[in-house]
Amino acid sequence: MSKLVATARTEFGKGAARRTRRAGLVPAVLYGHGADPVHVALPGHATFMALKVTNVLLEIELDGDVQLAIAKDVQRDPIRDSIEHVDLQVVRKGEKVIVDVPVHVVGESAPGTIHLTDLQQLSLEAEATNLPEAVEVSVEGLEAGTNIFAADVALPEGSTLAGDPEALVVSISVPQVAESADEAEEGAAEAAPAEAADAEAAEG
Repeated sequence: MSKLVATARTEFGKGAARRTRRAGLVPAVLYGHGADPVHVALPGHATFMALKVTNVLLEIELDGDVQLAIAKDVQRDPIRDSIEHVDLQVVRKGEKVIVDVPVHVVGESAPGTIHLTDLQQLSLEAEATNLPEAVEVSVEGLEAGTNIFAADVALPEGSTLAGDPEALVVSISVPQVAESADEAEEGAAEAAPAEAADAEAAEG
């Protein structure tokens, strides 16, 4: 869990958001449980570091009041590698929420095969205070033609699948080897006499 001390925002719009970011803060909105959305500013560096952890549980302090929240949407600037805006969903202990969890493939498939990750994330339902950071899928020793579907994945304790159980997650196949330059030259050399013979026959 990471604690962030927020301050209320009274200005809105793109100009206000830019001023907030120039001050080293991150514009954010806090919502959930039927309450009106609350616009806040979060400390920039602390927020950036906290959100490096997937599905991190945040403790948001605002005017002395502390609430638990998770980041549901994070807008990033790919050039500056900074956070532009965060949507925070208020959660409670014992409450279950649906989150997207990254798929991490481990192990080596059978010799001469490769694995393809068809689904980068799985949607899981889990307790807000015990959200998984990743799901591991083992391909150790699997042969070509093997498919792993969402329903086949071993989920972290306390988590259940919230997405399509028939979604393809990982597949094992044999890589297609591109024709080498030597093979291409040999093929061209073999084809040349045949082409010449065809040309002579056409002239005759």
